[in-house]
Amino acid sequence: MTQANPLFASTLKSLFLETGALLKGHFLLSSGLHSDQYLQCALLLAHPGQASTIGQNLAALQSEKPDLVLSPAMGGLIIGQEVARALNVRHYFTERDNGVMTLRRGFTLKPGEKVVIVEDVITTGRSSREVIVLAQGMGAVVMGALSIVRRGVTPADLGVPTSSLLELSIASVPASECALCKQGLPVVKPGSRTGTVPQ
Repeated sequence: MTQANPLFASTLKSLFLETGALLKGHFLLSSGLHSDQYLQCALLLAHPGQASTIGQNLAALQSEKPDLVLSPAMGGLIIGQEVARALNVRHYFTERDNGVMTLRRGFTLKPGEKVVIVEDVITTGRSSREVIVLAQGMGAVVMGALSIVRRGVTPADLGVPTSSLLELSIASVPASECALCKQGLPVVKPGSRTGTVPQ
């Protein structure tokens, strides 16, 4: 994988602000952690032209062409499709069935197929890791993982090469350590995953 274009990273920061996709408040992340900032990529990707440009820039980080792009639903759906379009390969997505990441809708992976995981935001990396385990369990070769944003003070280790267009050092903490909780501020859960991860 190659390095992200620093000029596009600056443009991307501006797009997050212009589209209102960088939210500030008290948020419960899909990882179960709390943060005072939330990246709502759905707002960023709601503009098809923007989504296409972001997908092209993300695809450019992948030095070797995969057989397909694999994304976790919901966060990876739009950007995964755009990266696959830029690479001219198939795009499959995974879903949770009773809490277990799985392939449905007739999607299947063949042993030896080269796969790149694409996600909107990687914080703890839980979703991406689950997709990696699923793909490897079906005999696919996971070449790496791509995301629009990699957030966190300490980047998550996915066990495969990982590249992002933008890296943001935004803290996320367990509820027991959350200063906003201690102030009694109500928490908002803007993400798509139901339930929380035990701390």
